[in-house]
Amino acid sequence: MTSTSSRPAIAVTGLRKSFGDHVVLDGIDLNVPAGTVFSLLGANGAGKTTTVKILSTLSRADAGEARVAGYDVAREPDAVRASIGVTGQFSAVDKLFTGEENLRLMADLHQLGRAEGRRRIARLLDQFGLTDAARKPSSAYSGGMMRRLDLAMTLMGSPEVIFLDEPTTGLDPRSRRDMWQIVRDLVADGVTIFLTTQYLDEADELADRIAVLDGGRVVAEGTAEELKRRIPGGHVRLKFAGPEGVDAALGVLGQASRDNDALSLRVPSDGSLRSLKTLIDRLDERAIEVDELSVHTPDLDDVFLALTDEKVTVR
Repeated sequence: MTSTSSRPAIAVTGLRKSFGDHVVLDGIDLNVPAGTVFSLLGANGAGKTTTVKILSTLSRADAGEARVAGYDVAREPDAVRASIGVTGQFSAVDKLFTGEENLRLMADLHQLGRAEGRRRIARLLDQFGLTDAARKPSSAYSGGMMRRLDLAMTLMGSPEVIFLDEPTTGLDPRSRRDMWQIVRDLVADGVTIFLTTQYLDEADELADRIAVLDGGRVVAEGTAEELKRRIPGGHVRLKFAGPEGVDAALGVLGQASRDNDALSLRVPSDGSLRSLKTLIDRLDERAIEVDELSVHTPDLDDVFLALTDEKVTVR
């Protein structure tokens, strides 16, 4: 995924927020390129939702500066609101209305003309697979359909930046994957997605960059692979045709764990291309043949638990 603009979609410097004596955000910095997915991870109460509320003008920071779509959140809130969409943890759908009526309400709120409103409603119903259910009460929709309608309502204003706060909570696996594809399609069209989630596989699947929030601070930021390489436990597994190969490789590599039954070695590695090339070159210099090579790195669960203070169970 590539940025559609040199200007960052979101730029945050020294953002602070407290509730009484409780510090929620303690001077966080964020930079989100346009046309990407940025995921903010953290335990419950870490400050993810507070961050979204500040960036979407629903709450004011105590200190720091934040710009969204080029506009200052504190000084230009109306311009920010005109440039963003927000899909929260809880659906904004009115269950007494049909899907079409919910979208028509959003069209009226955005002051779209009747013809433009009808055109955009039809396009969104088709885009989100809701055309057949458009005139059914949304109370009859499944969880996945409800979340799709909620996001379609957010898109009625053609936002540059969308804040997705726990967008797939409670959805079944198929509905989650449908939502992931919708996110990918939006980013392909140049929309920027700011994603908060406790589903670490979701961040791993979607995010171009990830920040981990703990104790009111960003304790790590990078791509999923960069974060995984920071955590001990990564290794390369080498499998050989016979014990002679294991012996020869162990003599060359030194630091490795041997598994005689599997005729394999486990060699510590950060999983980077450079370390892998060094390993292969050392084996190649001694003409040691390897039947199978696989790289194993910690997953985002390992990263999360290693970087956060609270030892929480992460879904």
